[in-house]
Amino acid sequence: MSRIRLAGLPTPLEPMPRLTAATGGPELWIKRDDCTVLGGGGNKARKLEYLMADAIDQGADIVLTAGAKQSNHARQTAAAAAKLGIDCRLLLADSVDGRGEAYAQGGNIMLSRLFGAEVEFLAKGTGLADALDAHAEALRAAGRRPYVIPAGGSSVVGAAAYADAIPELFAQMSDLGVTFDRIVVATGSFGTHAGLLAGLAKMGSSIPVTGVSVGRSREVLTPLVTALAEETLERIAPGVRLAEDAVDVDDGFVGAGYGQPTPEMLEAVRLVAQTEGILLDPVYSGKAMAALLARIADGTFAALSRILFWHTGGSQGLFAYDEIFSFANLERTAADPQPA
Repeated sequence: MSRIRLAGLPTPLEPMPRLTAATGGPELWIKRDDCTVLGGGGNKARKLEYLMADAIDQGADIVLTAGAKQSNHARQTAAAAAKLGIDCRLLLADSVDGRGEAYAQGGNIMLSRLFGAEVEFLAKGTGLADALDAHAEALRAAGRRPYVIPAGGSSVVGAAAYADAIPELFAQMSDLGVTFDRIVVATGSFGTHAGLLAGLAKMGSSIPVTGVSVGRSREVLTPLVTALAEETLERIAPGVRLAEDAVDVDDGFVGAGYGQPTPEMLEAVRLVAQTEGILLDPVYSGKAMAALLARIADGTFAALSRILFWHTGGSQGLFAYDEIFSFANLERTAADPQPA
């Protein structure tokens, strides 16, 4: 599988001693895929190393992808296209109700435009896959050579990048003399989650992965993650099978829906910032960390010695939620971290 270097790898693997002390639970570590450099960093940089290489191999002169208005994937795709001199068109859906002007025009949207991408907003209710197909067909009719990247870069090509992140992690674990009892990661378009599972299976590792859903229910997401992980394994390690119980989805922290803030997310973002100096994001890593903190507090992870939180990036999205992260809200959360 072709690959082009776009990300700053390996990303750091670090302990979080002050957060560990604050929770009183297992030893907490973090894999810093917010530090992949490309376009401000984030997990999509790994996927784009493979996806953009595939686009170049196919002779593409424009990449086309889709996501929510504040898509981190869209931002990093725009950055990758700019770096490689390929045109980029982003189809962004209005899928999060009740947000303000900063959400509609700032944050990742502003950065995507700064990278030179053409941004088109989709009508509410438009299916992303259908919109991508229609735009690709129109581009071909106009003589262009589009390469379509699914939302989140969640294809076998993209997921394979996260399978390849596992040997990187294991090399760091060996260097630092640590092992982990569990990995916790946000799962939305689920390519990162599926890739990690495929990589662990290929390595013969039994480290369990909890994917914290940021949108879909466990019942909907589990078969989707399973199918992509199995398809990825067929590509990278034929004959290796995914364990029957490998896919663990925690859907208890979605709140009112994808992109909708929760008190638990706000507290998680505040606590990690003020104990470790690390920025999470309001849509993905903030909710995943909220789940991790809650599962420590309720005793679910009580028997574990050391947990790895896989940071998927996205802190640029904080600026699209400026009203949520107001000084008054942060003061109130610090004083009473329990959800209202």
